[in-house]
Amino acid sequence: MIIKQLSVFLENKTGRLNEVTDCLGAADINLTALSIADTSEFGILRMIVSDPDKALKILKNAGFAVSLTEVVCLQSPNTPGSLAKALDILSGEGVFIEYLYAFSNGNNAANVVLKPGNIQKCITILQKNKMKLLKEDDLYQL
Repeated sequence: MIIKQLSVFLENKTGRLNEVTDCLGAADINLTALSIADTSEFGILRMIVSDPDKALKILKNAGFAVSLTEVVCLQSPNTPGSLAKALDILSGEGVFIEYLYAFSNGNNAANVVLKPGNIQKCITILQKNKMKLLKEDDLYQL
């Protein structure tokens, strides 16, 4: 249930995002999901890709500051209140969510990438409450 996510630190300058996507595309690595958070001087590009270990190596060799982070991917019904219900359950059990981002692949569900403070506790609570978590192989192949 643990998913590997790439986090790439990028200077806020034209073309840096293109360089990342060009490197990954040339290596036949597909992007499943991504999110960018920025400050005035740099951004953090977070990505789920088809081959995270290969992508890590390629981006490091290209001179990018990149790391792997463990996250969870919850598949939530794409209906009002569904995400709130999951977050209420986690909050009620004391699970802190550092950040999250979501994407859809057209199956009437929202796939929500969560970075909890305690990943094992988060997984246990979501499974106990019969919430669907995506596995690595499912997610990397979307």
